[in-house]
Amino acid sequence: CGFSCSVLALCLDVFKRSFSLHRTHSLKDMENIFQLVRNVIPPLTGKRHKGQDGRIGIVGGCQEYTGAPYFAAITALKVVRNTKMNDSPNAVHEVEKWLPRLHSVVIGPGLGRDEVLLENTKGIIEKSKVKGIPIIIDADGLWLISQQPSLIQGYQRAILTPNYMEFSRLYEAMVSYPVDSSDHHGCVLRLSQAMGNLTIVQKGERDLISDGEKVLVCSHEGSSRRCGGQGDLLSGSLGVLAHWAFLAGAEKTNGQNPFLVAAFGACSLTRQSNHQAFQKFGRSMTASDMVSEVGTAFSKLFET
Repeated sequence: CGFSCSVLALCLDVFKRSFSLHRTHSLKDMENIFQLVRNVIPPLTGKRHKGQDGRIGIVGGCQEYTGAPYFAAITALKVVRNTKMNDSPNAVHEVEKWLPRLHSVVIGPGLGRDEVLLENTKGIIEKSKVKGIPIIIDADGLWLISQQPSLIQGYQRAILTPNYMEFSRLYEAMVSYPVDSSDHHGCVLRLSQAMGNLTIVQKGERDLISDGEKVLVCSHEGSSRRCGGQGDLLSGSLGVLAHWAFLAGAEKTNGQNPFLVAAFGACSLTRQSNHQAFQKFGRSMTASDMVSEVGTAFSKLFET
């Protein structure tokens, strides 16, 4: 793989601290997944032009909420170094013009629940599906999906990133009974299956990731301080990594679902950024402090 023994040992050490698998999967899978994230990251080179490594659309925000789409967009920018942000009132028409140039879209940060905005969001989701590009849905985008699951059900290039309450709402809408708090792995697996095997990232003390066939657990060290906006950083970085993993293909992901690989990478990056910011600022840490750590966190995890 081109890595020295010492670098490989370091990678595996980080790996043991940050990742575990549902009991039905092997140690070999566990040892390989972190390297798969590294495999899909395109190298920096002076031969590439602006936007070649990915153009990520952030669809969110409204008059009341401007911070969330900013945090998602700036995180994508720091990972991929190029992003497009669109909050036009005439969103469907405006975004449709951009879609041929975009490689993934993040939908939901700061969106709100205004009926007109949600109707526009539905149109953007449908247009994005026609183009076949990865879609990451977070925040109020998830509320829309819980009301109309058919909008995204069965679209396996979608990744949903619910927190505990959002997960519970989706689960009850799709499975028709409450979440079983004694079987977190089983619940995330069942929700993914009910949604048509698209990827679910259940955020929490440990992030559970499932495509309906397996469950990955990311427990990379973060901090006891979860500040507002942390989920926006996750969705922004996931927009980039989903594109990279999808583009890399089965050879680079060793046959693994590219969106599982991308989700594990984004969860690890967000947690590492959280950990580094907390070490500097403690209780006063904000999402802006985490944003400032994205570059060094990325290098530490993926470019050592």
